[in-house]
Amino acid sequence: MSGTDDVEIPEVDYVSGSGVPIRGNDIDTDQIIPARFMKVVTFDGLGEFAFFDLRFDEDDNQKDHPFNEERFQDSSVMVVNSNFGCGSSREHAPQALMRWGIDAVIGESFAEIFAGNCLALGIPTVTADSETIQALQNWVDDHPDEELEIDVEAETVSYGSETIDVTVDDAQRKALVDGVWDTTALMKSNAGAVRDTARELPYVDSEAIPEAE
Repeated sequence: MSGTDDVEIPEVDYVSGSGVPIRGNDIDTDQIIPARFMKVVTFDGLGEFAFFDLRFDEDDNQKDHPFNEERFQDSSVMVVNSNFGCGSSREHAPQALMRWGIDAVIGESFAEIFAGNCLALGIPTVTADSETIQALQNWVDDHPDEELEIDVEAETVSYGSETIDVTVDDAQRKALVDGVWDTTALMKSNAGAVRDTARELPYVDSEAIPEAE
């Protein structure tokens, strides 16, 4: 990639893996990762707390939830319903899902900020209509060990003998397929250009601009 000699950002044009169905509309970020687990210095270890209050009662006894089921422990593609990831804009939510093992999410619709936070981690969020998603959730429930194949560029999902059309936001698809989704890595790899621009800005103190490593 031009201008990114020091950092290689992988292209995410295809994701495959077994699925896990998470049913319900308006599952917000507090349900994905309760606020009390956000008092961490790093995101490491957040995966074990994904959907914690939906998975355990006050005495830490397991509830009925797909993330507790043995057959879904190796799943990496989550299939959800509408307005998934709504509520507060906590980036801990997709961080927790990624650390649990989720590589992609297929759903009816996503909260915009949640989808953006997923993109920053290289996690595609692709959409389809309600009927299609429900059929896919049912198939995943019946075939927990079989793979889903997501073609981000072609905007399709294949499973069993079926291939369905899905939608990937244009900007998200370009960022994933072109390997420019990690903006932090892009800035680091273009640190020289960032410093040059900073020096030209009259409101930036030159002493605040770090020297090249």
